[in-house]
Amino acid sequence: MENLKKIAQKMVADGKGILAADESTPTCSNRFKSVGVESTEESRNNYRSLLFSTKNLNKYISGVILFQETFNQKQKSTNQTIPDYLKNNNILSGIKLDTGAKILANHSPEKITEGLDGLREKIIEYRSKGASFAKWRAVITIGKDIPTPTCISANCHALARYASLCQENGLVPIVEPEVLMNGEHTAEKCQKISNDTLKTLFHQLELFKVDLEAIILKPNMILPGDKSNQKISNKDIAKLTFDVLYKNVPPTVPGIAFLSGGQSSDNATKRLNELNKLYNNHKPWSLTFSYGRALQEDALKEWANKNEKKAQDALIYRAEKNHFASLGEI
Repeated sequence: MENLKKIAQKMVADGKGILAADESTPTCSNRFKSVGVESTEESRNNYRSLLFSTKNLNKYISGVILFQETFNQKQKSTNQTIPDYLKNNNILSGIKLDTGAKILANHSPEKITEGLDGLREKIIEYRSKGASFAKWRAVITIGKDIPTPTCISANCHALARYASLCQENGLVPIVEPEVLMNGEHTAEKCQKISNDTLKTLFHQLELFKVDLEAIILKPNMILPGDKSNQKISNKDIAKLTFDVLYKNVPPTVPGIAFLSGGQSSDNATKRLNELNKLYNNHKPWSLTFSYGRALQEDALKEWANKNEKKAQDALIYRAEKNHFASLGEI
């Protein structure tokens, strides 16, 4: 377990964050379609190889979360496996282990994340191929009469089982309980649901004897729904977010790496910066980033325009910005 604790610390070292490049094939295909690029195994490999070969990426990125397809591909420039290439550039490799969210029986439209069957064997396989950490995402939707306690409990139970299996078999688990931004709810409603979710999650982690010094929490920020008309400042978002985390996340957790969750690239950075600027002297854990679209969006557009250098420049620009935001120095 001591080695896992060291890996967790490395993942959230000061000024470093995690690049989420684990979009499933359908999600990646939708993003490619939005910029006019055909999604094939080859084109996805080309794009991600370009991202990973960005100069100085390891100054700001400690690890990359990979989708199963990418994990088993080779880096275009060197013909090494992608995990080996990242390792040689001092970047840790992680693997998305869940198999997606499906309708929770008798609770439609709520969802439960699946993938526990055969998970121990998958963890052992990916660790042998070079993984240092893993990710599992649960989704909690706010709407009329939802989420139910059943949905929160079932998803937190699955997250805890996953985390326990990861630690048992040598991977640091990223635990991602995402309260979705979709909806008309207020930020205060998001805070209440996030509070209930985190409280349930850490109770389940305790039941499954998960060592909190060897996990990374990947939560949402506290935000109004994307269809809400609520006006709220970044300072208030930071306050609501910090309050719910401080109340529920034990200080033994080494780091909290926020998901961007539909925020614009600029907003995700500004709000992370505000959190660190306001609470730098009060936070017991590192507050950093684990962004997908908020790091990649500009780079994807440039790559689609066949400008590889501009694509890499766009990625490193966003990575550097979030580096400073995780220090509260913007």
